[in-house]
Amino acid sequence: MTSSLLQTYARANVAFERGDGAWLTATNGERYLDFGGGIAVASLGYSHPHLVKTLKEQGEKLWHSSNLFQIPDGERLAARLTEATFADVAFFTNSGAEANECAIKMARKYHSANGQPNRYRIVTFEGAFHGRTLATIAAGGQQKYIEGFGPKVDGFDQVPFNDLDALKKAIGPDTGALMIEPIQGEGGLRSAPPAFLKALRELCDERGMLLIYDEVQTGVGRTGALYAYQLTGVTPDIMSTAKGIGGGFPLGACLATKEAAKGMTVGTHGTTYGGNPLAMAIGNAVLDVVLAPGFLDGVKKKGLLLRQRLAELKDRHPTVIEDVRGEGLIMGLKIKAETLNAAFAAAGRAEHVLTIPAGDNVVRLLPPLIISEDELAEGVRRLDATCSRIERERAAAAEKGAA
Repeated sequence: MTSSLLQTYARANVAFERGDGAWLTATNGERYLDFGGGIAVASLGYSHPHLVKTLKEQGEKLWHSSNLFQIPDGERLAARLTEATFADVAFFTNSGAEANECAIKMARKYHSANGQPNRYRIVTFEGAFHGRTLATIAAGGQQKYIEGFGPKVDGFDQVPFNDLDALKKAIGPDTGALMIEPIQGEGGLRSAPPAFLKALRELCDERGMLLIYDEVQTGVGRTGALYAYQLTGVTPDIMSTAKGIGGGFPLGACLATKEAAKGMTVGTHGTTYGGNPLAMAIGNAVLDVVLAPGFLDGVKKKGLLLRQRLAELKDRHPTVIEDVRGEGLIMGLKIKAETLNAAFAAAGRAEHVLTIPAGDNVVRLLPPLIISEDELAEGVRRLDATCSRIERERAAAAEKGAA
């Protein structure tokens, strides 16, 4: 059947019609355990009663009013986010890419406000993913996303991940900020060592630069802390967040200190839909759950359990799994080169467990934060069956080749 959709996705041949907790039900009635979470979006799983109740109640009152007027729930959500983080102010967006655009503009405007408009360059790191806009693909620096879209947006310099010497060499008189994901998601679940992050903070302080964290994928409890920066004690000046903050509803935010945001005055930035009443109500509902006593401790506990089970899985299938990466409930399996991660994800779908391919031949495991320990164990059992399926397929291919 010919599709009227723009063909920019290689979609798997499965469609879902409903979800419940950590499970998705396909249109043919088959159930899948979701270890992908809509790419870290379904922080509270599917059909969470508090989110559904909030959506219905706010949906019957007001969806949109525009930022020309006061939005009380937006004021409340901003206050809650700043009280729980390093930040003083928040700007609400509809996506992570928009949150990163705001962060980039904010860093440039900061130096312009300080009388140094030349300091617009930002150093980023190879393997990064910051979004799909022209500026954020330039920030990410991956050629596969930049190719064919004309001249690369100026102002971004990439250096190898976790290479302090290369970073120091890349910093010049026009460098105004450093931008990093504390754990690269799309880049293959590579974690920045705490010592490296500390060195970034020290460099920024020494040279008058701003430190930007992209926590679009790691934020809102995903690592077991509200934000990953809180695990290391290295505090950014600007931070983007999205995905899990809306629990499935389009929502992002750019958080910053008052000093870092001082150039963003009336008229310098805006959004039509960002911060709308419906999104703000749902964002507050997500925080109701995530900030409740004991919730993040539960995520930490489940993260440790998952890591232990995945280490055992690696030991059972050393020819399939090369490494286990990540923190909390943002984990990754680096697959041996003989099998592409897309093939592993397809084998997982055959076992009715969903995973997300990433760079460096990694599959991401991003289950809803509300997943139970029993469901985690069931997911690992299905990953075990996935590995066994791959081993059987390899053996059959080898036998056929020998014949």
